[in-house]
Amino acid sequence: MKVAIIGGTGFVGSYLVERLLQDGHTPRLLVRPGSESKVERSDGCERVAGEVNDARALRECLQGTVAVIYLIGILREFPARGITFEALQHQGVIDTLTAARQAGVTRFILMSANGIRADGSAYQRTKFQAEEALKASGLRWTIFRPSVIFGDPRGRMEFCDQLKRDIILSPLPAPLFFPGLLPLKAGQFELAPVAVTDVAAAFALALTDPATESQTYSLCGPDRLSWKAILTAIAAACGRSKWMLPAPAGVVKAAAALLERYPWFPITRGQIEMLLEGNVCTGDDGFARLGITPRRFAPETLGYLRN
Repeated sequence: MKVAIIGGTGFVGSYLVERLLQDGHTPRLLVRPGSESKVERSDGCERVAGEVNDARALRECLQGTVAVIYLIGILREFPARGITFEALQHQGVIDTLTAARQAGVTRFILMSANGIRADGSAYQRTKFQAEEALKASGLRWTIFRPSVIFGDPRGRMEFCDQLKRDIILSPLPAPLFFPGLLPLKAGQFELAPVAVTDVAAAFALALTDPATESQTYSLCGPDRLSWKAILTAIAAACGRSKWMLPAPAGVVKAAAALLERYPWFPITRGQIEMLLEGNVCTGDDGFARLGITPRRFAPETLGYLRN
């Protein structure tokens, strides 16, 4: 099966390409100029050069494929460089839907995110709008909503590696964010980290299982962990202990309002707000519905952080 992947050179994309090749499929990747070296297993992939806003390149990438998988997502935007949630998480999906119709591709699988909503942050809102556009497209769709994804980054951006670099290895105390004025629940909001290999397995299954069509799956790991517990686990995986202090979210957001436009500042206002909301699955165990047993967020799955 020949499958078009938009976003196939990223973190999740690298694992999905590997899984699809293992299953006997032929991935065709849209590759931005300068990202050729990021293609995993280039010997088994087809490549089309171009950006997601290049209609010609999109049509070429989708022509002759039986399905398209859209993986592009960003954690923060830099409008001055043309990197925005709207362009990459919403308009990019719309443009790919147009290319799919033109190429006669009727199967579309989208990576969204757990916790999205119409009235949320710009990140959440554009993911929600992309879902709505796909559902209204008339194509045979499946949507996956993973929580925070972990796994060996292979030189790319990844949740735990970023926390290691920005927080655990920093000489400053680790921040235990809390809303309001009193730090009674500092760092107690919960996340459900999910292994990237399990996310890739879910996408691969959806390609061949008709029961996944017109379905939305939340993908969370089996453990609901507090922010404090996650930082503690990452520090332990790095062979360290880490001093932690309560950090009022309001003060950090005020600093982010001034500095988030600079890439060196580690967090944005939107990211703080989404962290405080938590990110766990409530009422929908997507892996159970798919028959996949997800890996735990544990020392044996965090060994890559020792490097």
